[in-house]
Amino acid sequence: MPARPFFALVCLFAAASLSAQQAAPPPLATTQPPPYWAFAANPPNAPAEPAGDAPQHLPNSTQTYTFAQIRNLFAVPDWHPDAHPPMPGVVAHGHKPDVYACAYCHLPNGLGRPENAGLAALPNAYIVQQMSDFQNGARKSALPGLLPVKNMVLLAAHTTSEQATAAAAYFSQLQPRPWIKVIETTRVPKTHAAGWMLVPDEPHVLEPIGRRIIEVPVNLELTELRDDTSGFLAYVPKGSLKKGRFLVAKGGNGITLPCASCHGDDLRGKDNLPSIAGRSPSYIVRQLYDIQLGTRGGPGMAQMQPPVMKLSMDDMISIAAYLASLRP
Repeated sequence: MPARPFFALVCLFAAASLSAQQAAPPPLATTQPPPYWAFAANPPNAPAEPAGDAPQHLPNSTQTYTFAQIRNLFAVPDWHPDAHPPMPGVVAHGHKPDVYACAYCHLPNGLGRPENAGLAALPNAYIVQQMSDFQNGARKSALPGLLPVKNMVLLAAHTTSEQATAAAAYFSQLQPRPWIKVIETTRVPKTHAAGWMLVPDEPHVLEPIGRRIIEVPVNLELTELRDDTSGFLAYVPKGSLKKGRFLVAKGGNGITLPCASCHGDDLRGKDNLPSIAGRSPSYIVRQLYDIQLGTRGGPGMAQMQPPVMKLSMDDMISIAAYLASLRP
């Protein structure tokens, strides 16, 4: 007889648990479109980029390039050749016609821009695995037309294992440095997408930030010349850093898991897992959204999905803002 009340209690608890699971809201990424400010896509009628043979200079470089050379996807404009080790052929020149020079998008310093990934100091094996994930279709974007991801899928399909290994060896040995300045604010420059990132409108007009991250170049002219000493500003909502630290360090009381358990106590990577400190917040939000939606797969994503499934967009913003504020 005593077993029946206990059995009934177990059944009641199980039913309550099942009811709670059924009542749980669906993941945000399945109910809301990708945030435009993190998945910045050029409009169809975007103006052509400048071209021509007029020599271009930087105040901190002895190199000279024309706009035509700066737009050449198979020859990296290397303004500071003494600031990094020699680039392998695939990093500096790619392989025509389908493999662009790796450092054209990710820059010779490996720090990248908001539309792509920073590769500096990532584990060698991790970089090789990401190339494989792009190649076998495991890694895609929630926004199918996002050109930086489409380009990665295309070039990964034509990159040899030797080239991927050489590129990974180069970027993994680079030392990261502060590249993004995070500013909490209530008002931000009005922006538009150009070059697959956000850039301020002209003339400059301020607007409420709302629940967004607005990441823009410190100096647009230098960024467009692909100067790898000119970084970015990330405007984030007030209170984001405090909330982000709570989510990253404590898991937000069950919303997620502490990031240090996988990414190391300093969040600069552990074993073959990547550093997440000091990364572009636009990039971080894209990855959280893609993992939650399931468009980013591959080894390790099964472990990442549980921590991201309950995240709201506000959670993603706060996590990305806090991580971007850390020293890489």
